[in-house]
Amino acid sequence: MNYIMLAIAILTEVFATTAMKQSEGFTRLPWAAATILGYAVAFYCLSLTLRTIPTGVAYAIWSGAGIVLISAAAWVFQGQKLDTAAVIGMALIISGVVVMNTFSSASAH
Repeated sequence: MNYIMLAIAILTEVFATTAMKQSEGFTRLPWAAATILGYAVAFYCLSLTLRTIPTGVAYAIWSGAGIVLISAAAWVFQGQKLDTAAVIGMALIISGVVVMNTFSSASAH
């Protein structure tokens, strides 16, 4: 259940960040409201996750998955270009999160 809450936190944060771009500096109120609501849900779910998952581990997963998913959403929905260096960098981020969760004693809970 803890990782489900973390997944919800990540997905709503990705939604909120994507909505923030669409809000055009908070001048488009529906998108601005979606941004605020998305972040509120994301941080609430993250706070529940931190009850049982170590902070460093949760944040590594949160930030790593968030970077990759936001980049993918920007590529699909906003036409952002991802060059080879960006893709390699994201692969390294994912690898780092996997190594941390697989081999580090920091992930023990």
